[in-house]
Amino acid sequence: MAAKAKKALVDVDKLTKAQAKVEHMRLSLEIEGHNERYYQKDAPTVSDAAYDALRQRLEAIEARFPDLVTRDSPTQTVGAAPARGFAKVQHVVPMLSLGNAFSDEDVTEFVERIRRFLKLDADHIPALVAEPKIDGLSLSLRYENGELIRAATRGDGFTGEDVTANVRTIKDIPHSLKGRNVPAACEMRGEVYMLKKDFLELNKKQAAADDTVFANPRNSAAGSLRQKDVSITASRPLKFFAYTWGEMSEPPADTQHGMLEWMDKAGFVVNPLITLCKSVDDVLKFYNKIGEQRASLGYDIDGVVYKVDRLDWQERLGFVSRSPRWAIAHKFAAEQATTILKGIDIQVGRTGAMTPVARLEPVTVGGVVVSNATLHNEDYIKGIGNDGNPIRDGVDLRIDDTVVVQRAGDVIPQVVSVVLDKRPKSAKPYKFPDTCPVCGSHAIREEGEAVRRCTGALICPAQAVERLKHFVSRLAFDIDGLGEKQIQEFYDDGLVMSPVDIFTLRERDKRSTSKLMEREGYGETSVRNLFDAIDARRNIDLHRLIFALGIRHVGEGNAKLLARHYHTIENFRDAMLAAAKGSTDEENTTEAYQDLNDIDGVGEIVADAVVEFFAEPRNVKALGELLHQIEVKPAEQPRNSSPVSDKTVVFTGSLTKFTRDEAKAMAERLGAKVAGSVSKKTDYVVAGEEAGSKLTKARELGVAVLTEDEWLKLIEE
Repeated sequence: MAAKAKKALVDVDKLTKAQAKVEHMRLSLEIEGHNERYYQKDAPTVSDAAYDALRQRLEAIEARFPDLVTRDSPTQTVGAAPARGFAKVQHVVPMLSLGNAFSDEDVTEFVERIRRFLKLDADHIPALVAEPKIDGLSLSLRYENGELIRAATRGDGFTGEDVTANVRTIKDIPHSLKGRNVPAACEMRGEVYMLKKDFLELNKKQAAADDTVFANPRNSAAGSLRQKDVSITASRPLKFFAYTWGEMSEPPADTQHGMLEWMDKAGFVVNPLITLCKSVDDVLKFYNKIGEQRASLGYDIDGVVYKVDRLDWQERLGFVSRSPRWAIAHKFAAEQATTILKGIDIQVGRTGAMTPVARLEPVTVGGVVVSNATLHNEDYIKGIGNDGNPIRDGVDLRIDDTVVVQRAGDVIPQVVSVVLDKRPKSAKPYKFPDTCPVCGSHAIREEGEAVRRCTGALICPAQAVERLKHFVSRLAFDIDGLGEKQIQEFYDDGLVMSPVDIFTLRERDKRSTSKLMEREGYGETSVRNLFDAIDARRNIDLHRLIFALGIRHVGEGNAKLLARHYHTIENFRDAMLAAAKGSTDEENTTEAYQDLNDIDGVGEIVADAVVEFFAEPRNVKALGELLHQIEVKPAEQPRNSSPVSDKTVVFTGSLTKFTRDEAKAMAERLGAKVAGSVSKKTDYVVAGEEAGSKLTKARELGVAVLTEDEWLKLIEE
């Protein structure tokens, strides 16, 4: 089995359906793990380039096998949950992230995708606005009648932190907009940053006062903006570049470049290096020029952003999951340094995944001291890439090797190569452990997976405690005062062994002879605050509960998708229990399973994982015990009151009025649910030319069938 896993994987265009399903599952799992470490634990272990390669292969598989398409973590998660201590602000228009390009070829393909989507002639290249990608903190500024009323960080893209008072101290941000052409309501967005010279000066002052020394200008800017004491923020030399917008009642211009000119006149600081480009050659020349100037700029940048200039084309292009189709970030190559690999540690995650981490002789890379770096998996140590192909020319990694380390995207440390002529003669090939370093259980590697896993799911402390940490993480229950450190302590002392134990802690403490307030670091006030914080989470959003359950392949995006579809915890639980009745059959034919699998963006991999969770009686029992302690708020339904709001729509055949992606985006904006197959629960089937089996099934089931013109007439109402 292990030998098969090491073979080079088949090209996507040569995969069979069975191979594609296995590969899709492997990639989804690996990307889910990376997202968890990056967004929930603030501890990324893979480079931007490696992450992008995984996602690109996943997207290629989904393009060839549409029925495998999911909206799992690779394309859903944005940013991180708002920090504690600030009021939360709901973004009217989500602040999404950008897709990445790492080569000239990626940029060329980006432009070609735009051309194909818009159905432009081969010689019709859309104009692009190119701007330096500022390495700072994203900020949204809301103005009403020209006056600044609220400022918020990006947060998780949907909910940010209210930092209005702090932002009013930043000189670059106008309190009132200038000019006559000011929209009644507008959300201006940009980047808070700190000049390099100001950063160095601040760190000198911090060190002299024996206070926090920041790792880089971005961290310094973020920390300065999030100060609870506004006077501290005011004392910090923060600056702001405006470059985009959210809600805009009346856009003052019809192009990106025109909007930037308006921002400048309205009183914002706009980066003077921003350039309007008319060809791919123009944007690549701009990228190379900015790259040459990077070291001499007064502020940090980590790439260049390209945006389609015409706003009507931006509207047509829309978004794909977490990113706009009309913009992309062209990242710079990572900075590198040489050091010694002192050892390899194995970390065990909540799913049993064993991840190797390099212990390095501390070295400064890009202004940050690095002492640990990701080694991804055992194949990476052996010099075999995630796709089965050799990397580093097939050279393995050995303890005491001299290695080259880089911070990919200037963020994530990784070992990229070995200096062979400095390898000690005593260095021996590293043998990846076949037992769990935490519980001693046998560790296996399933065919098609790059990850080795501990089999002791029910007895391994590493998995149990990690599942509890996941349960209280920011995107799940987010209990103030109950973080990873406290969970570890409570688990070690037998106080919290399962999620329900969290909500019975107060009552058990009352009956205990060893009170929580008697523990080191606790007191009457801190214990009361902890119990109050736990009680405050007894009323939880449905999507947060689903995410907190830790079901494999169910990230934040899929949790929201499931919550929206089933609306209440009772509906969700009953449907999953009904679907679980068919889990032991060769093919699950239950109506509940089919309904789950038909949710656009879920797919078979996620559906199977959810059903497997509910097929385990102990999981159902644990959920039932938990529901006796908490109340689950129903999911919010779409605010749209359109004729297709909350209706299930299927598009089939060759569409001529719009592309399939445009049609789907249009329907979802109006509150409809877009499904991939026709069932009794389908409300409308929109049939284009040469519609096939879906149209036939719709007629058999008596589902309303619309032409494109009829669909347009319906939604125009």
